[in-house]
Amino acid sequence: MITIGQHHTLRVTKITPFGAFFDADDLGEVLMPNKHGAKGLAVGDTQAVFIYLDSDDRPICTLQKPKIRVGEFALLRVIDSNSVGAFLDWGLDKDLLVPFAEQHRPMEVGRSYLVRAYIDHTDGRIVASSKVDKFVEEDKPHGYSVKQAVNLIVANTTDLGFKAIINHHHWGVLYKEEVFQRLSFGQAIKGYIKFIRPDGKIDLTLQGGQETRDKYTHIILNYLKRHNGYAPVHDKSDPEQISLMFKMSKKAFKKTIGGLYKQKIIRIENDGIYLLDRTEPKA
Repeated sequence: MITIGQHHTLRVTKITPFGAFFDADDLGEVLMPNKHGAKGLAVGDTQAVFIYLDSDDRPICTLQKPKIRVGEFALLRVIDSNSVGAFLDWGLDKDLLVPFAEQHRPMEVGRSYLVRAYIDHTDGRIVASSKVDKFVEEDKPHGYSVKQAVNLIVANTTDLGFKAIINHHHWGVLYKEEVFQRLSFGQAIKGYIKFIRPDGKIDLTLQGGQETRDKYTHIILNYLKRHNGYAPVHDKSDPEQISLMFKMSKKAFKKTIGGLYKQKIIRIENDGIYLLDRTEPKA
């Protein structure tokens, strides 16, 4: 089913002086104006396009890249407001409306807010809301598994750490003692499912997967190369010292230097670790 507010791969059915028409199934033939990327297309071509409503509430195709799609959260800046509500820059010609009733607190021009895009079923238009909580599923089944890679959006802080929205649907928690980088409100970041509690609540981590392991390996190797092949820490060092030096947990540090030791790239001594080979480890 072809819906507005999403990307779809469609086929060009007609070329006109003012743009190309695409077969959008139940939406009928939808125009992509020349200014939206139609030039150079031919009948029969297929193209991934984003569909939204123009100023006259007609479906329209574009190659412009929106900063948010229907069903997603994003941090967007207010660029205007009037008696209807606030208008956000979401990367398209027509700004995204946040009605007054959907503002968690009154929005100010120039400030950015975490919002969710959705379709207003009263008129079929794409709008947004900053009332985040009503869109995040707290208690519904989620089907995640431990160590699964997920997309996160940092949405709040608590005494425990950071609340994050998982895959635009569920809440999870990043514990502050396990976060070794600066996080900002509305930041999109990759994470992993660490633990699923009996009540369904989810603990998250930013550490996991080959990408993270490679990152930590390069951090340690780069440090050693900048300091004559030596770092005054080892697998029995204080966790705070390791965190201060490498911005990672002691567990991650031990695992990383263990891998480097096995590859015979470093040696581990009582006073620290030493680089044996200046060559990067082979994949």
